[in-house]
Amino acid sequence: MHIYKLSGRNVDVTDAMRDYVEEKLTRLDRFSDQITDARVTLTVRDVRDSGRRNRVEVQLNVPNGIIRAEEHHADMYAAIDRASDVLERQLRKFKTRYLKHRQEAAPQPEPGLAEAEVNAGLDDDVTEFRPEIVRTKRFDLRPMSAEDAVAQMEALGHDFYVFKNMDTDGCGVVYRRRDGHYGLIEPS
Repeated sequence: MHIYKLSGRNVDVTDAMRDYVEEKLTRLDRFSDQITDARVTLTVRDVRDSGRRNRVEVQLNVPNGIIRAEEHHADMYAAIDRASDVLERQLRKFKTRYLKHRQEAAPQPEPGLAEAEVNAGLDDDVTEFRPEIVRTKRFDLRPMSAEDAVAQMEALGHDFYVFKNMDTDGCGVVYRRRDGHYGLIEPS
């Protein structure tokens, strides 16, 4: 797999790091027909109590979507390993759905073809992932500031909170980030 962009934040990306990332992500070569673009960002951050914290972010653009992995570890190489494992699992799921969709759209095979020939494109170790909505909640969007939404989220003990932003009059989502801070998502 060719990495189109590898960058570093607060870290100089050495040739050894670049080679290691390339080596780990070559496992994804069998999915290369689905990957249209790739971006890898390596970040080093000083965390007050635990010292250095390394983060690896990888974004793969695939037809009709994005596959993303973000992993943290004290060792940069271990974070790269973890991100590579996550991407492989996600790409397997994507490939299963992609191939199933293509098979459903393809004409039906002629009678008499062996089932093995029909399923030759599917990997045996890939299990199909079917997300299922198991619960639906309905609620009124109350106008409030993003700070009030964070307070509501914390009071409920949730990781995100949907609200009507009184400053923009649009829908917004606040969420707790892995670094302990908060994020705000708003439509453009």
